Amino acid sequence: MSYISEYQLTNYRNRTRTFSADNVINLSKSSLRDTNRPMIFLSHKHDEFSIMQDVIAFLKNEGVDVYVDWMDSSMPAYTNAETAHKLKEKIKASDKFILVATQDAINSKWCNWELGLGDAAKYIKNIALLPINKTNQSFRGYEYLSIYPYIDFEDGSEKYNNGNYIPKGYYVKTPIENNMVNLVPLKQWLRTK
Repeated sequence: MSYISEYQLTNYRNRTRTFSADNVINLSKSSLRDTNRPMIFLSHKHDEFSIMQDVIAFLKNEGVDVYVDWMDSSMPAYTNAETAHKLKEKIKASDKFILVATQDAINSKWCNWELGLGDAAKYIKNIALLPINKTNQSFRGYEYLSIYPYIDFEDGSEKYNNGNYIPKGYYVKTPIENNMVNLVPLKQWLRTK
């Protein structure tokens, strides 16, 4: 599995304004939501604020709405059982589930719990990892992550099996047999419900 660099994501934040509670969708206010735009539940480590700014800007640039739990005013101030119940409902209500897979996130009990919920509610068609490389760390010890689709960038130098070049851009790669992957352009994957 390859990683998207923090630098690649930073470019999106630099081109857009920093996000706020006003431009991150709250699933509990569904009447305000444009139902033609897919809703993405982002599972992430809470203390990775700048990475989240970049990821949200990146996804909003792709034409989707984004749900981030700590920007949801209906969530309890402190983590408790009510938090867990609400997160379950938010994951079910979203169209897609993306785990922002930094090393800290995959070490998080909450992120792993959310991934399990996302697996049950969205698997395999509507779940993906967004692996982000901070310091060339690997997923050693978390090999189970390799069964999930993941978001990756193709630079235009690789070829399909038929010999044609893969166009430059972001793709969701779903692992299949013999170390092969199925590629779907990210924009298409995000819009497929």
